[in-house]
Amino acid sequence: MNSTTIIPHTQDYVARGAELMTAARQHRDIVRQRRFDTIAVHGIYNMEQAMANQGSVNEPMYLSAAQHFENSAQMEAALAYQYPGWIYTRVANPTIYYLEATLALLEGYGCAGDVNAFATASGTSAVFMATVPFLTVEAGHRMNIVASARCYGGTFMLFSQRYALERGVDVRWVKNPLDLDEWTRQIDSDTRFVFGELPSNPGLAMFDIQALADIVHSHNLPLIVDSTIATPALIRPLCHGADIVIQSLSKAITSGGFVIGGAVISHSDILSKVGSDELRANFALYCKTLPFRDHGPSLSRFNALMTLNDLRTLRNRIDQLSRHAMKVALFLQSHPKVEQVFYPGLPSMPEYEVAQRYMWLVDGDENGAEVNRYSHLLSFTVKGGIQAARTAFDNFQIIFRGTDLGKTKSVATIPAISTHQQQGDTGRDLAAVLPHQIRLSVGAEHPDDIMQDLDQALSAIS
Repeated sequence: MNSTTIIPHTQDYVARGAELMTAARQHRDIVRQRRFDTIAVHGIYNMEQAMANQGSVNEPMYLSAAQHFENSAQMEAALAYQYPGWIYTRVANPTIYYLEATLALLEGYGCAGDVNAFATASGTSAVFMATVPFLTVEAGHRMNIVASARCYGGTFMLFSQRYALERGVDVRWVKNPLDLDEWTRQIDSDTRFVFGELPSNPGLAMFDIQALADIVHSHNLPLIVDSTIATPALIRPLCHGADIVIQSLSKAITSGGFVIGGAVISHSDILSKVGSDELRANFALYCKTLPFRDHGPSLSRFNALMTLNDLRTLRNRIDQLSRHAMKVALFLQSHPKVEQVFYPGLPSMPEYEVAQRYMWLVDGDENGAEVNRYSHLLSFTVKGGIQAARTAFDNFQIIFRGTDLGKTKSVATIPAISTHQQQGDTGRDLAAVLPHQIRLSVGAEHPDDIMQDLDQALSAIS
């Protein structure tokens, strides 16, 4: 080695790292001033970064599992999280980082304070990573969680089986999420977090986010909201008092149907009775660098890039799918073979008033006028019971039979025999999942064709 060679020290990289992280925060502050559609299209990727990536207009996909370091000092600083780096794709990757930053900006659109996000391998892993950090064992203390029973079947099973049976967590289900008194009665000094799905799958149940957040925060607890059905195009729960938001990226955010993924988004300085100061200060960053690192539910780089691409048109897609769903819901409501329609945009729904207050198309319609939109998802029960519902379901000719939702293609399922089957009769009764209920995710086909398909399928019932 030449005697004049200067070997950089770790502290040199730490100082440089602090400068780079400050510059990144400043850039994000600039991006936050843009409109929702612009953020969805560009995220934090700009011309300077494009030139550093061979001029690529789109965010590149980095397939390498590991990062090369200049020297031991840079490696040490990066693995201590004091220098921005990608380290190892289980922890961080440039393509995934672009997605996480975009999701944080979209969920935080119009909200005060810092918002951060991390992506996961699936929506279910996002539910797990958003909740498990609060379930630390304390000697001599029982713990409970309070959750709306009106939730996705996978979430119900995670809480009732993995947490309740395997970890001894007392799961306290709220049957009617509109009833604030029921929430209040379930919370006590041993509660770790409160969880709700908004709107819920499959019954489209809702709750008053701000009112519930006030109750939860009075107990020094975090409110966790799964907002998969609404997406940030219709509701941004962090702006209404929620602390942590969950998104299944597999659904409407990536409407093409090719992606499995999830995300956890949080604002800074959340409330919690348990955990470290780092957990409270920046929950998303804490999870990503510690429990997420150890559990390892990392999103694939390909799925991250596919999600970024679909995000660019999120608001316009959700607007279109919601308008189609509204037409279909009104059609079904008047159909002689339909018993009841569940859709928050219908005045007959008990959730209608709450939905009107919270479900707005971000930045308004094409003229900028404020307009309610109520999502792509609805469900309905069929007159004649289980067999009648199966007959109609089996006669769909355009609407696909599957367990997915939020896609450009219309997809239907019978939750009692699919997404919520493993809950059993007792669990489905608790969650208000009916045996003759069909869940319909309305797609981008012409709504007249979807209504015609529904009509001919329902007409097959004798």
